[in-house]
Amino acid sequence: MSIIFSRQCEYALQAVSYLALQPAGKKTSIRELTKKLKIPYHFLAKILQDLTYKKLLVSQKGPSGGFALAQSPDQITLFHIVEAIDGSDFAHKCVMGFPECSGKNPCSIHHQWAKMRDEIYSMLVTENITEMAREMKKPEYRL
Repeated sequence: MSIIFSRQCEYALQAVSYLALQPAGKKTSIRELTKKLKIPYHFLAKILQDLTYKKLLVSQKGPSGGFALAQSPDQITLFHIVEAIDGSDFAHKCVMGFPECSGKNPCSIHHQWAKMRDEIYSMLVTENITEMAREMKKPEYRL
């Protein structure tokens, strides 16, 4: 389980990475995604629906239907996916969950977390899906 992102967000990142490696315009069925990525069908269906609603994916029903990226993978950053599924609260909230935590009223790890949080945010907004997919070494992502 992730410290920062929900399981849904982790699955969304995995699914979008897989879709980025598919030929342009190819629709990938949810069955293929669940089989390759080992994500529960109904859980992934909801995630893909959310990503489609946020206009990161397009979907088509029917025998030749499926899901594809709504735009070029180099236009989609990791932050777009995280924001679509989990929102951007992680970039502002206390890692320990204290609502009053701030620079003026810090928790015991506020300053260390702030540095890491800023680095994570920077990576998320600069890394795009093309770069992430290209570096993917897991065999189930390869065509």
